[in-house]
Amino acid sequence: MSQTALNLVAISVFLITLSTLLGPLINLSPTIPAIATFTILGIATVDSFSLQGKGGTIVLDWIARFSPQHRDRIIHHEAGHFLVAHLLGIPVTGYTLSAWEAWKKGQSGQGGVTFDDQELALQLEKGTISTQMVDRYCTVWMAGIAAENLVFDRAEGGADDQSKLASVLKILGFSASAYQQKQRFHALQAKTLLQENLSSYKALVQVMGQRGTVTDCQNAIVKGV
Repeated sequence: MSQTALNLVAISVFLITLSTLLGPLINLSPTIPAIATFTILGIATVDSFSLQGKGGTIVLDWIARFSPQHRDRIIHHEAGHFLVAHLLGIPVTGYTLSAWEAWKKGQSGQGGVTFDDQELALQLEKGTISTQMVDRYCTVWMAGIAAENLVFDRAEGGADDQSKLASVLKILGFSASAYQQKQRFHALQAKTLLQENLSSYKALVQVMGQRGTVTDCQNAIVKGV
């Protein structure tokens, strides 16, 4: 069972426990938590066998998005990716800020910035990828974590980003011990770029929070310089 499905089961156990304790006090019908628990467990089951974790991710993301802090953290994380990609000349083609948006666009995970990475894919296919190309993308992938560390002092997201970086480094023949070193190095590179372009970053966060288009975001970066 996936970690997402396990999280849904944990929520179900919590609902059962909470309803047992508070139900008699607030005259809550036992049918309501039972239905909610059955629904969540059903999603967990379908998610494990049919949706490869996407359904559970959407549910957990929907629950988390009731927190303004969670929404704010996602925007800052994705703005980090967007700005660093822009600065390093990697074209941004779009972005999503929730698992539901990502699912509708055929993407995995809880959302994110998408790039025109045809050049990267072509070089990987040919086995002739340049060091400059590797460094650019590794820095972009670590930019979300760097942004969270810069703004919130610690990162909660970024597991998918680290996985992408590790998978590419593995293809290129890097040892497992080199992954952590590369992650730290490129996270520092990304953080430096964000600090050097802080006004553009803040302007971008504001526009992304208002769900501006990619062009709106690019204009905000330029105006923030």
